[in-house]
Amino acid sequence: MTDQPEKAASAEQGGEPGGESGADAGLLPQLRMMLRALWAARVRNTLLLLWLAIFVVVAATAYAQIRLNRWNQPFYDALSHYQLHEFFVQLGVFGVIAGSLLVLNVSQQWLSQMLSLKLRAGLVDDLVDNWLQDRRAFRLAHAGPIGINPDQRMHEDARHLTELSATLSVGLLQASLLLAMFIAVLWSISSGFALKIADRAITIPGYLVWAALFYASSASALSYWVGRDLVDANATRYAREADLRFTLVRVNEHIDAIALAAGEADEARRIRSDVEAVLGAMRRLIGGLTRLTWVTAGYGWFTLIAPIIAAAPLYFAGHLSFGGLMMAAGAFTQVQSSLRWFVDNFSTIADWRATLLRVANFRRALIESDQLHSSESRITLDEGERGHMRLERLQIASPAGCSLLKETEVQINSGERVLIVGEPGAGKTLLFRTLAGLWPWGSGRIVRPDGDEIFYLPRRSYLPPGTLREILAYPLPVAQFSADAFTHALERCGLARLQPQLDAAERWDRSLSEEEQLSVGFARVLVHAPQWLIMDELFDGLDERGLEKILGMIERDLKGTAIIHIGSSLKRHVLFPRTLHLVTDPAAHRLTRGAQIAA
Repeated sequence: MTDQPEKAASAEQGGEPGGESGADAGLLPQLRMMLRALWAARVRNTLLLLWLAIFVVVAATAYAQIRLNRWNQPFYDALSHYQLHEFFVQLGVFGVIAGSLLVLNVSQQWLSQMLSLKLRAGLVDDLVDNWLQDRRAFRLAHAGPIGINPDQRMHEDARHLTELSATLSVGLLQASLLLAMFIAVLWSISSGFALKIADRAITIPGYLVWAALFYASSASALSYWVGRDLVDANATRYAREADLRFTLVRVNEHIDAIALAAGEADEARRIRSDVEAVLGAMRRLIGGLTRLTWVTAGYGWFTLIAPIIAAAPLYFAGHLSFGGLMMAAGAFTQVQSSLRWFVDNFSTIADWRATLLRVANFRRALIESDQLHSSESRITLDEGERGHMRLERLQIASPAGCSLLKETEVQINSGERVLIVGEPGAGKTLLFRTLAGLWPWGSGRIVRPDGDEIFYLPRRSYLPPGTLREILAYPLPVAQFSADAFTHALERCGLARLQPQLDAAERWDRSLSEEEQLSVGFARVLVHAPQWLIMDELFDGLDERGLEKILGMIERDLKGTAIIHIGSSLKRHVLFPRTLHLVTDPAAHRLTRGAQIAA
């Protein structure tokens, strides 16, 4: 399997299936997929109601801004004509309009934040549901670069995407409504404008509308040309940030082993390498944003006088009073501001596009994670008669080669104890995963006993957050077991001292030693009392005293349980009268690296 640095390099280059650049990486397909996810979300009705409320508030805000724009003419005319009474009347009108706009602005802000919150709830709910479907998270983890840092995609990327989506969508709606309303105002002001050149008059209906369109479109085109690389720059930055976060978490999780090996300097070198990759991506992004700022800031400063310049011909021709000039300038500002929405938000749109790319590709990989490369075969997994398990011509394909059982036709019966032994590199953990249904690539057939509970015990026990009682019952509810089952299991596994702490919630994976965590794993087996127990190299790391303790527990408390242990050669024990052999076949078919999942 590929190590993390190789995956990160492939992700950057986009050369593996499941990388950032998939066949479905277009904007419209990604949007359709994300909208389908939100349409199926449990918060769909709430989202629709929020959107309706936002539309009403934004429309009311646009109408109030139209009224405010019209207020410019009587107010500035009153000033230019020294009409004190009218001046105070218009101040009162302004107070009513401004008060209404204040209420509407606060309402819009609250609704936008609630929209962001509900969008995140729906999106994360969808991603988690898809991620934690049967065996899917495991397969995704071995799918190439797309399986790296799923926590980053579901936490930080999903949060960022929903916040930007809410902000940009509400802003686009507001800009569109204001554009429609104020274009009508500009058209009516300049409908009869005629440009005089020498002795000839050229009529330009809606002159101010065309001026605003030209001004904003030129700014948009220039902004796109200058900032078109920002999407890729943002995507690269987020990928490198995720790599750095993974490295820091990995070092923190394994700090004991690193300290014992005096490996701090080597780990610091790796961290500095990841930091430099982040800084390099940020330098590229900063360069792009700086170039874009020349355009946006330049147009921003010129916008201060552009409306006056555009309306000046009407004013000097005597078609507008001073108040009319200010109203026309305000309307022009609103129109070109709406048209320049793309310019003003280009860097944010690029950020949103890059985040959408990461989340949408991740969701697509989740949905397609059960698909196999067309050239790869799958091991048949069937359910058969209770009390019997069959392994027929089993071959397991992997990037490292092919592992197979030397015994081609194997039947294991209820209560039987079997050792499956193999040399280092023979693929013992792959066989364990294959028997569990996690690794489907290869050929042959596995027939598992239908209706029998099969308990899989990996080399390192998983201790989920919660109380010790919940850990022993995991993944079933505590109520399904008697209270005595927990105390009996702890006592049998040499953990009687933990009985008073059964209902204490803490990080048991930190407070218990590795040997105690292994004993907790066996205590779970005793609580569940399954018909079948399959173990992955658990005996190999035990000393003679620990091995005798575990074997004694199996002999006393799991008399009716069929047990399969996969590991290295083990001295024949009276509990395991039967031995099977796992070997490698270098000439057999290898699984193409990265082809496990067509993500």
